[in-house]
Amino acid sequence: MKKILILILILLNSCGYQPLYVGKSNTELRFNKIDYEGDKNLSRKISSKLSFEEFTSDKTLNKLLIKSKKNKIEASKNSKGHVTAYKIFIEVNLVITDPNNKKIKDKVFSKDFLYNVDDDKFKTSEYQREIENNLINKIVEETIVYLNL
Repeated sequence: MKKILILILILLNSCGYQPLYVGKSNTELRFNKIDYEGDKNLSRKISSKLSFEEFTSDKTLNKLLIKSKKNKIEASKNSKGHVTAYKIFIEVNLVITDPNNKKIKDKVFSKDFLYNVDDDKFKTSEYQREIENNLINKIVEETIVYLNL
């Protein structure tokens, strides 16, 4: 058992393995200015989960623009015309520019989810809030991977 463990450790160290969420440096998450467009509440949630830092005194840092939008559409109705399912769609566009306003990175992250409506409106709204948080977490994970590459 010890031999297998030692062999695995040697292979992981020699192949250059590095965990995905460990970035090269923390400087990419520091920005001179962070602006929000669209759904500002959604943009602030994403920014806080990503722990972006704003340093207005350092003019050499890049600028970040977070454009986000959330859409909830009726996916299906029953014969009486009542909504039986909704589709929620979240789209986030990250634009990183240098101090001269030249685009460095521009990426759109989007997630959607289809869910059924419960007879209890409170349960449906709680479920919708949970879905939104899950979609935001997925977008945050994709953003971390994108910024670390």
